[in-house]
Amino acid sequence: MKILACNSNRPLAEAIAEYLTMSITKAVIRRFSDNEVFVEIHENVRGEDVFVIQSTCYPANDNLMELLVTLDALRRGSARRVTAVIPYFGYARQDRKSSPRSPISAKLVANLITTAGADRVVTLDLHSGQIQGFFDIPLDNLYAAPVFTNDIRARYQGDDVMVVSPDVGGVVRARAIASRIDADLAIIDKRREKAGVSEVMNIIGDVRGRRCIMVDDIVDSAGTLCNAAEALMKAGAVSVAAFVTHGVLSGGAVARVTASPLEELVITDSIPATEAVKMARNIRQVTIAPLMAESISRISEERSVSSLFD
Repeated sequence: MKILACNSNRPLAEAIAEYLTMSITKAVIRRFSDNEVFVEIHENVRGEDVFVIQSTCYPANDNLMELLVTLDALRRGSARRVTAVIPYFGYARQDRKSSPRSPISAKLVANLITTAGADRVVTLDLHSGQIQGFFDIPLDNLYAAPVFTNDIRARYQGDDVMVVSPDVGGVVRARAIASRIDADLAIIDKRREKAGVSEVMNIIGDVRGRRCIMVDDIVDSAGTLCNAAEALMKAGAVSVAAFVTHGVLSGGAVARVTASPLEELVITDSIPATEAVKMARNIRQVTIAPLMAESISRISEERSVSSLFD
C-alpha cells in the first residue's frame, strides 16, 4: 500500500500517513508557466495499492485537475489499484437539475474521476446520497458522526441538549447524531429563494430552555447557519452550537460566524483551515485523520468499513 498526497490538503495527508506509520510517496506536482498541471511520481508504483488524498476544495478546479492528472499518472505507471480519497467532494451541491438547462456537475465530475483511472473512491459526508449512484466504481461514503459524537459527549452533557437539523434535507444526519447521544431532535423549516440565500420559516420542536446543537454537512457563506442560530435564540434556546463536516467558509463567512449568536462552530479538517478560521474566537477544528486512516487500512486489507459506524 502507498499513500500519495496532492497539494490541496497536505496536513491531513501527513496525519493519515503518520497514523498508518507510513511515509508519503515521493512525487512532484507543479505548474508550468501557463498554469498547466504536471505530475511526476518518483517511486515505483507497479502492482501497488495506491491511495491518492485530495480534497477538491478552493481552488476547486485546480485541485480537481491535480487529482485527475495524478490518477492518470498512476494508471500509466501500472498501479494495481488506485483509490481516490476525497475528504471534501467539490461540486456535490450540483447533484440535480435545479432549473431548466442547468448541468448535473456532480455526475460530470464522477465521470471524470472514473475515466482518469480511479478504481475506487473514498469520501466523507456526501451532500446527498444519490451521488453514490453517479459512480460506476465502488464508493465508500464515510461519516463524521463518530468524531462529532465523541466531541459532543465530552463537552455537552445533560437532558437539556437538543440536536437541530438546519433544514428538512439534513434530518437523517441530525437524527443519527441525536440517537447516538440520546437527545431530542428539532427541525428548522427554511425557504431558499436562490443559492446562498435562505429564510427561516418555522422551527419544528420546542427549543425553549435547551442547549441546541445544529448538525450539517457543509457551511459555505454561513448565512443559513447564522439565521438559524438567531431564530433558535429568539425561540428561547439557552445556547446554540453547530457541528458541520466541511467548513468551506467562503467570502465573509468567518466574520459572519464571529458576529453571530453561535457559541461555537466545530468543523473537520476535510478542508484546510485558513488564517481567518484559525484566528476566529468561536470556530474550532477537529481532525478526521484517524477515521480516514482506519478506513484506508481496512480497504487495503479487504475488511469491513461499515462496521466503523455501527
